[in-house]
Amino acid sequence: MKNVKLIGGFLKDRWLLLVAWLIMFVLTVLVFWLIPHSPLDWGTVGYLFLMQAVLLVFFLSISYVAKRRFWQKLSPKPGDILLQNYLHGARSVEEERIEKYINQLIGEHQELMQQVVRNQEEQKEYIDSWVHEIKVPLAASRLLLHAVEFDIPDDKFILLENELTRINEYVEQVLYVSRLDSFSKDYLVQEVSIKSVIQPVLRSQANYFIQKNLHYEVEGGDQFILTDEKWLSFIFNQLLSNAVKYTPDNGQLTIQIDKDDQGTYLRLIDNGIGIPAEDLRRIFDKGFTGENGRKTDTHSTGLGLYLAKNLAKELGIELTAVSTVGKGTTMTLFFPLLSYYEETR
Repeated sequence: MKNVKLIGGFLKDRWLLLVAWLIMFVLTVLVFWLIPHSPLDWGTVGYLFLMQAVLLVFFLSISYVAKRRFWQKLSPKPGDILLQNYLHGARSVEEERIEKYINQLIGEHQELMQQVVRNQEEQKEYIDSWVHEIKVPLAASRLLLHAVEFDIPDDKFILLENELTRINEYVEQVLYVSRLDSFSKDYLVQEVSIKSVIQPVLRSQANYFIQKNLHYEVEGGDQFILTDEKWLSFIFNQLLSNAVKYTPDNGQLTIQIDKDDQGTYLRLIDNGIGIPAEDLRRIFDKGFTGENGRKTDTHSTGLGLYLAKNLAKELGIELTAVSTVGKGTTMTLFFPLLSYYEETR
């Protein structure tokens, strides 16, 4: 079927040649017919037509075979990276011009992409530097705040501490966004305890638990998993921040840890406002805030769950969400069964 299309396209591009051949045949017959005393019958005309048609088909076949070789270079195959492979081996002036034009486009594209990569690397280096630099005044501000804790009203102190915590979380998001593309260079997989990861995160949210009078409970025994502790801590912190944000005062959070033959599960269950069904399938999209993000007093950036989902994917963790409006949301981190010793063996 593919060859039929190629042949059809080849003949279609040479319609002018076919018309010219037909005109020349008619003129040849006309010349023989105008020659005096030259016998011309339909048998002779048919014989002449057959000979010329055979010659035409012969030369068209040779031309098609030569063209097909060049066309195959221009026909992409599954998995081919077209903008990295230069063309070569042109055999005609037409092919040389096409080859030169395409190779020039490929070269310009590669130069442009290299410039884009360099710009991204410079931007990433600047962001990393900015994040580390901004953490110094943030830490100093927190120390100064605690130094004047008893000199300002409690509500002002709590408000300032919350704002500093929020700024720090936004700074962390920026850092992890910049590192997402270079994830493979910045992680260390080792055996870690789930509780050793989640407990510092829970303590970091202590102020919000106190202010909103939220209660939390950790159910299930501790489990050991193979993952990167720093990245998992960031993922869980994003999930916990969302749960705290969208759970009303006097709410309840439950962290469940269990294991089966398939792997280990870490579930974060809240009894908050829940996520509308039409928003649930998009909560992991970059920049998506949804109905809840627009209504809440604490504005959402739409980056937390996006980062959590993508970082979990890089770590081989499956992150899923189940929610009912008015009843709450369950975020599940599933760690497939994996043994370090089985991998090395």
